[in-house]
Parts: sequence; structure tokens; C-alpha cells
Amino acid sequence: MSAVFDRVSALLVDKFGVPAEDISADATFEDLDLDSLDLVEFSLACEEELGVRIEDEEAESLETLGDAVALLEQKGATVQGS
Repeated sequence: MSAVFDRVSALLVDKFGVPAEDISADATFEDLDLDSLDLVEFSLACEEELGVRIEDEEAESLETLGDAVALLEQKGATVQGS
């Protein structure tokens, strides 16, 4: 997995209480028990941690965690120390 995937996974565990064993690239946000408010908070956390913001319109089109990671990588997300 990529450094961005690893960082996003850590965010989900640390800030949203998602069990690590539930996290996979094909997991939907619904599978991870994240509602629309959580997704807004997730996009803000990504901006803070990775320097990239997921806009509301973009977030609405994401189906899986893998989709979110691909979008973040496309937008140039960087992980400190990588």
C-alpha cells in the first residue's frame, strides 16, 4: 500500500475510531460507519495531514477508501517523511 493509504488509515483509526481490521481499499465509507458529517471532518483532516482538501462535490462521488486515496494522490497529497 502507499504512504497516503497508510496515513489515511491511521487518520481513520485515530480520529474516527474505525477498527484497523475494517480498513481496506475496497471498504466503503458506509462499511466504515462514517456518515456525511464524518466525511466533512475526514476531508478537513486530509487537508491538515496531507495538504490536500477533498471538496464536497468530490466527496459525494467517492465510493470506497481506495477512491479517496486515489483522489488524494492525484491531487498531490504528501506524507511527511516519505
